[in-house]
Amino acid sequence: MGEQPIFSTRAHVFQIDPNTKKNWVPTSKHAVTVSYFYDSTRNVYRIISLDGSKAIINSTITPNMTFTKTSQKFGQWADSRANTVYGLGFSSEHHLSKFAEKFQEFKEAARLAKEKSQEKMELTSTPSQESAGGDLQSPLTPESINGTDDERTPDVTQNSEPRAEPTQNALPFSHSTAISKHWEAELAALKGNNAKLTAALLESTANVKQWKQQLAAYQEEAERLHKRVTELECVSSQANAVHTHKTELNQTIQELEETLKVKEEEIERLKQEIDNARELQEQRDSLTQKLQEVEIRNKDLEGQLSDLEQRLEKSQNEQEAFRNNLKTLLEILDGKIFELTELRDNLAKLLECS
Repeated sequence: MGEQPIFSTRAHVFQIDPNTKKNWVPTSKHAVTVSYFYDSTRNVYRIISLDGSKAIINSTITPNMTFTKTSQKFGQWADSRANTVYGLGFSSEHHLSKFAEKFQEFKEAARLAKEKSQEKMELTSTPSQESAGGDLQSPLTPESINGTDDERTPDVTQNSEPRAEPTQNALPFSHSTAISKHWEAELAALKGNNAKLTAALLESTANVKQWKQQLAAYQEEAERLHKRVTELECVSSQANAVHTHKTELNQTIQELEETLKVKEEEIERLKQEIDNARELQEQRDSLTQKLQEVEIRNKDLEGQLSDLEQRLEKSQNEQEAFRNNLKTLLEILDGKIFELTELRDNLAKLLECS
């Protein structure tokens, strides 16, 4: 088979809603393989994607197509043959850029291939068109074959003029008559050939119209057969695509199994974290209860402290009053001591005097 995949990637496939022409409708439940195929026999590039055994993309790349990036991970292109717009969602911007580069590369290759094909067709059709066109552009008429009256009878005129004005080089009358008959016979033969050529031209013109009609019918049949061949090639190319898809599915299954193992380990870890969280919750509840008890005890201590402060303030007031009383007693005592001292001195003086 002449068609082989030349580039593949994975993406989510969408198509534009045929009713609204605005909303995207997913055609694949998960990411599928999207491949560029090259048909070396017909020199055609196609984009093909399969979801199981169903072809969800079968788009032939033409020079008029344009791949547009609408976001960092999404791109789209319009396919006039399929009368739809395809959209691809990629896992990263790198994959989108790579797909867009390949699209532009194969689009340019398709353009060059189309130009070469047109040049070959023009080279093939040019000789027949030139011959038919030459006949159509230069229709045969008696004047074009035999010439005009002035072009046809120059010699006859020249031969008749000497009869009117004889000179030394004039021909005899009998010889001039023979020449006239010769030209008349040749003129009659040319008129007959002209009539035959005119009839042949009319017949060829009718044949050209018939050939154009047949060519149009052949082109329609060729287009229909081309579409049929494309469908058959799509069906036949599904074998390799299905094998590739199977391999990718096996890889996906392995990846999913590994992911499942990782998820199970993560679930076990989360269970342990939940148990630890429960223990921490219990500890938090216990600490909250203890904190409440401590707050109650703190309130009691604050009440006791307030009572003690009041007692202390009262005691300080009593001490201050005691100090004031003591100070007063000390002052009285100092006065008494001073008086006793004076009394002692007076007594001593009396004793000395006596």
